[in-house]
Formats: sequence, C-alpha cells, structure tokens
Amino acid sequence: MAYHHLCSSPSSLLRDRHSLSVSPKPKSLRTNPPISLNLVSLSKTSIKASSSHVSLEDLMSQETQIPRKLTNSEYPDGKTASKSYVWVNPRSPRASRLRQLTYDSRYSSLLKVAESLDSCNPNEKDVLAVLSSLGDDVSEQDAVVVLNNMSNPNTALLVLDHFRKILTKTSREVILYNVTLKVLRKSKDLDGAEKLFDEMLQRGVKPDNVTFSTLISCSRVCGLPSKAVEWFEKMPAYECDPDDVTYSAMIDAYGRAGNVDMAFTLYDRARTEKWRIDPVTFSTLIKIYGVSGNYDGCLNVYEEMKALGVKPNVVIYNTLLDAMGRAKRPWQAKSIYKEMLSNGFSPNWATYAALLRAYGRARYGEDALNVYKEMKDKGLELTVVLYNTLLAMCADVGFADEAAEIFEDMKNSGACKPDSWTFSSLITIYSCSGKVSEAEGILNMMLEAGFEPNIFVLTSLIQCYGKAQRTDDVVRMFNRVYELGITPDDRFCGCLLNVMTHTPREELGKVMDCIEKAKPELGRVVKLLIGEQNGEGNFKNEASELFNHISSDVKKPYCNCLIDLCVNLDLLERACDILELGLSLEIYAGIQSRSPTQWSLNLKSLSLGAALTALHVWINDLTKVQESGEELPPLLGINTGHGKHKYSEKGLATVIESHLKELDAPFHEASDKAGWFLTTKVAAESWLESRRSPDLVVA
Repeated sequence: MAYHHLCSSPSSLLRDRHSLSVSPKPKSLRTNPPISLNLVSLSKTSIKASSSHVSLEDLMSQETQIPRKLTNSEYPDGKTASKSYVWVNPRSPRASRLRQLTYDSRYSSLLKVAESLDSCNPNEKDVLAVLSSLGDDVSEQDAVVVLNNMSNPNTALLVLDHFRKILTKTSREVILYNVTLKVLRKSKDLDGAEKLFDEMLQRGVKPDNVTFSTLISCSRVCGLPSKAVEWFEKMPAYECDPDDVTYSAMIDAYGRAGNVDMAFTLYDRARTEKWRIDPVTFSTLIKIYGVSGNYDGCLNVYEEMKALGVKPNVVIYNTLLDAMGRAKRPWQAKSIYKEMLSNGFSPNWATYAALLRAYGRARYGEDALNVYKEMKDKGLELTVVLYNTLLAMCADVGFADEAAEIFEDMKNSGACKPDSWTFSSLITIYSCSGKVSEAEGILNMMLEAGFEPNIFVLTSLIQCYGKAQRTDDVVRMFNRVYELGITPDDRFCGCLLNVMTHTPREELGKVMDCIEKAKPELGRVVKLLIGEQNGEGNFKNEASELFNHISSDVKKPYCNCLIDLCVNLDLLERACDILELGLSLEIYAGIQSRSPTQWSLNLKSLSLGAALTALHVWINDLTKVQESGEELPPLLGINTGHGKHKYSEKGLATVIESHLKELDAPFHEASDKAGWFLTTKVAAESWLESRRSPDLVVA
C-alpha cells in the first residue's frame, strides 16, 4: 500500500493513499527541489542506509529522528557549527554540492531514467543500456520510483524483470508488481495486468489489497465494470479485505455492471459508515435511478452528495439533465442547467444533447430551438439522433418552417445523412398541415434514399390526403400498406376513422370499405352509427366490445372521432350515446365538476365535436337542475384551454365562444383566467328560463 501511489518527492511517496479514480493523474517532474536541509541526512553513510530499506516505518523514523551535532569532517567545507541546521544560499556552489548529496537529487535522476525507459525500444538490450546509468547500488526504493513513473507497459515489464534479478533481498516483492500493474493501468492494458497477476501467483508472490484495487480501477478505466466486479469478488480468497475507498468504487462498478441491488446495498452501507464517495460513483447512482424510472431518487442522491460536501462536476450535471429529460421534467432540467452555469461550469456537447432531449420530449419548442441555435453558434455538430429529436418535436408542436430549416442544415452539415425517422417526421409535419405536394416531395426523397415507407409514414400520408379530401389517394395509400406486407394497427385505423370526419358524405363508403378490411369490429360500429345497419341495442353492444379490445392510448381518439362523425352527420343523439359510453368506460373523466361555489365544464381534452356535444349535455343538465328547484352555485364556468390546435388556425376556445354567441348564452371570457368563460347564477337562471325548448341545434 505504501508505494502504490508515488508522488514527486520521496517523503510523499510513503504517505499518499492509493486512489481508485477512473483516470490516473499525470505526474509532475520536479528536477530542482528547494534547499531546506537537515544536515544530519547529508552523510554518505546515512544515504546508503536510507537506500537499502524501503519500508514505511524505517523511512518515516529516519525523517523524524532527533538531530545530532555533526563532526567537523561531516561538513563539506570543514567548518564547525553550533547548530544542527544551517541556511544555505541555493545559488551558491556549496548548495550545488549539498544538493548532490540528498536523495532528492537521486530522485530526480530516477525520474529521468523512467523517461528514457518509456522512449527506448522495448527490448532487453536497450532497456539494460538505460538502467546501467543507475550503477550497481540500486535499492528497492529506486526500483519502485522508476517503475511508478513509467508509462510504457512494454518496457516496464522488462524493467520489472531486471529489478527482480538484481534485488537479492526485497522487503515486499509485491510492491514491485503493484507499481508495474499501475503502469499497465495507465495504458488501459487489462489483459497485460491479468497476465502479470498470474505471473505473481506462479512466482509465489501473494497479492495484497493494492494489487486488487489496481486491477479493479484498471477494469473501470477500460470500461469493463463486470471485470471490476470479478476482481472484487476474488479478494476474500486471497485474505484481502477491501477498504472503504474500494467499496465506494464498487458501487460504481456494480451499478455499471447491471447489479443494481448490490450497488444500492453498498450505497446504504456507505451512508451508514460514512465512506468517502467520489463524483463518478454519484454519477452512476443518479444514472441507475434514472434508468429505473425513480427520478426523485436521482434528485435525492444529488442533494445527499452536496450535503456530504462533494462538489458536482459537469458529468454529474449532464447525468441529472439526462434523467430529467427521461422524466419529462423540463422545468427541473432548466433549474439544474442554471445552477450549473452559476457554479462556473461551461456546458459541453453532452450538456446540450441532454437539454435538447429534455426539451424535445416535453415539447418545449422555443427552448429546444434556442439550445439548437447555441450549439450552431459554438460550432458543435449534431448527430442524426439529435436532428431527429428536433424534427419530431417540430412535428409535435407544428413548427413547419423551423423543421424545413433544420432539415436543410442537416443535409448541409456533411456529417449526418437523413434516415427513415427524419423523413417520417417531415412527412408528418406536412401531412398535418395539409401540404400534399410537400409531403409527396419528402416521400420521393425518402424512396430515392433507399428507405421504404413504414406504417407511420403511410398513416401520415393517409391523413394528409384525407384533409385535402382526396379520397381516391387515401384508398391508394391504404392498398400500399398491404402491398408492403404491413399489418394495420390501432393507430392506423384511428387515422382512417379521422379521415371519415373530413370526407364528403357521398364518398364515405370508400373509406368505410378500408376500415372494414383493416378492423372489421370498427367497421361494424361505423356502419351502425351512420345507419347502414339497423339495431339500436346492437350499436351500444358493438361499441362496448370495440373499446374493450383496443389499446388504451387510442380509446379517447376513437371516441372523439366517432362523436365528430356524428356531429358532421347531424346525429346528435348518437353523439350523446357515445359520450355517455365514454364516461361509463372512464375513457373521459372530469368533464363536469361541482363545488359549493362553482360548477364547471372542462373541455380541454376533447375534439371540437365532442366538446360541442358535452356542452349540449351540460346545458340540458343545468335545465333539469333548474326545473327540479335545486339551487345553482354563484358561479358557472366553461374551461376550453387557452391554446389553439397546433395545425389549425382555430382553437377550441374560438369555436366554443362562437357557439355560445349563437345560443345567446351569457358566458363571457374571463379577463384573469385564459380559456375560461364564466357567468353568474342570476344570468344563467334567466337564460335557462328563456330557452325552455328541449332541443339544441349544434352548429
């Protein structure tokens, strides 16, 4: 342990603890040490004595022994002195002579030998030629210093072999092997380190804690955490007990190797026993929590790290940003990024990549574009994945012009080629905007690049043709799906259902045939809905059966489309039936809410047709309340949300406001609550009294 981490002076050589850091620190070469001398150590006999032993106890005792008076012969200039210490001008000739007698001078020459060995040819002849400069009186300490300061593993093995032959007596031969293992670690040569370990055993040299800690850290710098675990678990067989530094490093190794339970067990023990944990291990713990979906755990580890006085680095911040991106918590990513900048850290490529993913996933369009522009300003290149993240975000929020600019930048970058996901996002953007020619142009580019359209691309194109009311092209694309051997999924069928809401009445049969072929149970429901088949009871049963057998993420879109279709065909009772079914199956929730002071209608998650239907039902419910003599609350409100549809000029608020005016309803947009339309109890009762008609025409 004493010689495992050698510094640039012989005293620190014995006191520094071994470090398990992932990247070994470079050594500084000190060739001109300052003159501050204990004259006791200047005699040649004492130099020989200190050179012949390298144990920690001997050297430390020598450094701390009580000074004695020197004889006249022991002073280089023959003069006497009344004190054991004298000050010598470091520029005088006397200082030069004194320096040559110290071990620091010897140490400097050993460093030069190590440099020469690193640069010489890796053969025995050249290595021996360099080592000959050390002379015949080579101590074990000399050997340790030379090997510890080398970085060439090929020559280091030859040097180790030479020292083993000439050092007839060593205090602990394992130290020579340990410093040689350290050289192999510097060059990330785990295979060489394992072979040297086998040689140790064959020669009867027993490994110690430093041997294993070096092999563990070598495995870590090589990116092989499983190997680190393997070496750690061998320690008990050689009667080696890991110290807290090794245990802390194994939290990282077990985490990276996928043994999460063991990593957390060691971390719990580390907190209890107050082990010193490095930032790399904290980064791994944050990553483990992030991958497992425990995002609060990521933040807890971060807070614990700061409480222990461990300062976060760029890697920690980047890992946290990535975790918050996975969690779809862009506001926390923003906060962490601000803290990073305030602590003086400069964002790197990984920082920007994590921010792009975080903002892109959460549809923070403006923030994502700002990060993108900052990367471009700094000359940082984006990968295909990052470009696709941006384009997918643009598709989600309706940034068509920005997407076109990003796509051009991607093509001009020279480093990235568009892939199928790139083309898919662009086709989605143009399809949702109803830009048929642009969508077809991207499709042609996709085919020229050698990519066949997938189910997502074909779904987008069908939606595009549907919005443009090009029903024959819808049918053509539908047939293309089967030509490519693609099986329609629930989303694809939902797209066909949505197309029906844009299709002229006289062409509904063409789309109906496609739906019936792709999903017969949906086809039966649609036929019953539009009256092509009779059976009042059958409709509700068939619809319930359909919703019980489709994936949960498409249930609300199916419901919305079916209601929209009913509204378009003036089938208000059918629309109300579907809304009622959606409520009973908990597809819709929280549409109506009541408190002692306010009754509300929440329409934010509904399509236009479904929102109008829900409004019709709510007004009827209010009429029934008034007729029963029950009191209305002081305030009534309708919440439409304050945004507009990403690919539409009209928002839900605009449509509802227009419809309320048609009904002459006393609801007015709230000045302090965007998207809310409010009225008082008195105004509502007066209006309901004036419209005693049970029918409501939905525009």
